[in-house]
Amino acid sequence: MSEPHIHESHPAIIKRLKRAGGHLAKVIEMIEAGRSCLDIATQLQAVESAITQAKRTLVQDHLDHCLDEVLGHLPTERRQPIDEFKRITKFL
Repeated sequence: MSEPHIHESHPAIIKRLKRAGGHLAKVIEMIEAGRSCLDIATQLQAVESAITQAKRTLVQDHLDHCLDEVLGHLPTERRQPIDEFKRITKFL
């Protein structure tokens, strides 16, 4: 069995996803209660935003830590494409 793969950002990601889970449960309740579509859509947007941000944080953290760990210490000129890749992923 491999060791747990835990980063400093994981507790914050877990907290965000748990909050999104609560919002999602609320959306289901709202639909079952016949709440307005606008209210439901607003809650769904909050869920979607929370999940998107959690995913972005996880991917960026992986690039910042795991990729660097694999590459090791490279001369500055060889790191440039990797550093550019990491910067551009923030726009995804």
